[in-house]
Amino acid sequence: MTATSASSRKTARRPTPPRTEPQTPPAYSAGERPRSLTAQAYEQVEEMIVKLELAPGSVISEAEMSATLGIGRTPVREALQRLAREHLVVILPQRGVLVSEIDVKRQLRLLETRREVERLVARSAARRASEAENKRFAVLAKEFAAAARTGDQIRFMRADKEFNDLSLRACRNEFAAGAMGLMHGLSRRFWFMHHRQADDTDVMATLHGNLARAIAERDEGAAQTALDALIDHTEAFTKVTVSTDY
Repeated sequence: MTATSASSRKTARRPTPPRTEPQTPPAYSAGERPRSLTAQAYEQVEEMIVKLELAPGSVISEAEMSATLGIGRTPVREALQRLAREHLVVILPQRGVLVSEIDVKRQLRLLETRREVERLVARSAARRASEAENKRFAVLAKEFAAAARTGDQIRFMRADKEFNDLSLRACRNEFAAGAMGLMHGLSRRFWFMHHRQADDTDVMATLHGNLARAIAERDEGAAQTALDALIDHTEAFTKVTVSTDY
């Protein structure tokens, strides 16, 4: 890791003021997250993009992000390459990195694909999850319930991230996991931009809680039903709230 001088911190550009929240993941998921520098850089930048701290269309650079995070440029570069594979950023040679724009028509196509793949993920996780993973799904169901009661968007978003990662591990299908891994970040960012305007955190958290509970109970049928209800809600909101001519 390279040291960052006071002067370089002053010149590093940020689309928004520095975050006031802790940089470490929340306690309920810290034990399960990888701790390599690349993973830390990915987790932090991905959350900044999803929470719109790095706005769509913003141009950033490896040097600026390295100074912001206090992490060396090589791990940051690797994190940005992963984010590019997930379509959250576009790497522009000789110009830096562009945070991808939000395209509503593309989002609807993503939901169409996500429904089919995530049905498989949900059923497979319900069937194949280990005992330890089942216990974690049960804990996450309670975490979603708490987020629903309080309307805490950040708590929901972080629980959703852990739920997604856990589902992909528990399904024991690297092909389905690979496909879903490319869609989760875009889905979470779209929710954070549009769903919070409707103040439906309680609904989204409840729907996620139902899915986590069904998987924890190893009920494949209930897991698919809960997943369909979640996608139905998301798709209906997208069509009603935002014009497809956007």
